[in-house]
Amino acid sequence: MSYRSVFRPDLFRDQVHLVTGGGTGIGRAIALELASLGARVVLAARREEPLQQVAEEVRAAGGLAEVKPTNVREAEEVEALLAFVGERCGALHGVVNNAGGQFLSPAGEISPNGWRSVIDLNLTGTFLVSRAAYRAFFAESGGSIVNIVSEMWRGFPGMAHSGAARAGVVNLTQTLAVEWAEQGVRVNAVAPGIILSSGLETYPESAQAFLDEIAADVPAKRFGTVSEVAAGVTYLLSPAAAYVSGETLRIDGAASLWRKTWAIDDHQRWPAFDAFEERA
Repeated sequence: MSYRSVFRPDLFRDQVHLVTGGGTGIGRAIALELASLGARVVLAARREEPLQQVAEEVRAAGGLAEVKPTNVREAEEVEALLAFVGERCGALHGVVNNAGGQFLSPAGEISPNGWRSVIDLNLTGTFLVSRAAYRAFFAESGGSIVNIVSEMWRGFPGMAHSGAARAGVVNLTQTLAVEWAEQGVRVNAVAPGIILSSGLETYPESAQAFLDEIAADVPAKRFGTVSEVAAGVTYLLSPAAAYVSGETLRIDGAASLWRKTWAIDDHQRWPAFDAFEERA
C-alpha cells in the first residue's frame, strides 16, 4: 500500500525527523507521511518489532528509516536515542513526541502505580525527549517539536491520569515555545479527538459500544483518521507554520466543542442552596 500525501514530495528532503511511538497507529502514519516527503525518519518505541515493520514499509516505498527501541520514561535511554540519531544521521530537524498510552478507569480506582505510569509516559517522556533533542541539536541549529496530546479541554472523565498528563504537555508546549524561541525552536502540539487507529483496539469490549455513541455526538458525525492527524503534524513541522509556536491544533471534528464524554445516570444527590429558604 502506497502513501499519498497532500504535501509536495520533497518538502522534507535531506531532513531528519524523530517519531516516538512510531510503530503503530498515529505514529506509524506520521512516519509514513514524513518519509513520503523525503525525510529520513528515526522510529523509537519500547517494542522493536512494530518499529521494524514500519521501517520496512518506509524502505519499500523508497524512503529512509532508522530504528532505535527506547523507553522514553527513562532518561538514560532517551540520551542514548539522541546519541544514536547523531551517530547515524548527523543532524535532527524535527521531533514528534507521539509515545503515549493510558487505560480506562474511574479516577477513584486508579492506583498510584497506574497514575505514575501514565504521567511518566505521556508527560515526563515528552519532556525528556524534548530536552535531549534541544541539548543535542536544537540549541545550536534550531528545529521543530510537535507534541501529540488529546482532546481533554473539558476534563477527561474515565482517564483522569491521561487528561492531567496531556494538559501538562500543553502547558509544557507553551513554556518551551517561549524559553527556546531565541534558539529558533518552534514547539507546538496536536490534539486529536477519537481517531480510528490501532489504539482503540486496546480498550475493553464494554467500551466499544460507548465509543459508537460518542461518534454520533461529534459534529463531524464520524471519527478521525490517522492520516488527518499526520497531515496536521506535517503542517506544524513545515515552513508553512514558520510563525506558529506554542499552539495546540485540535483535530477532532469540533468534538471539543460539543460531545458527550461520560454517561451520568439520573440522580437527586445535589441538594439545592437557597439563601432565602424559609426557617422552620
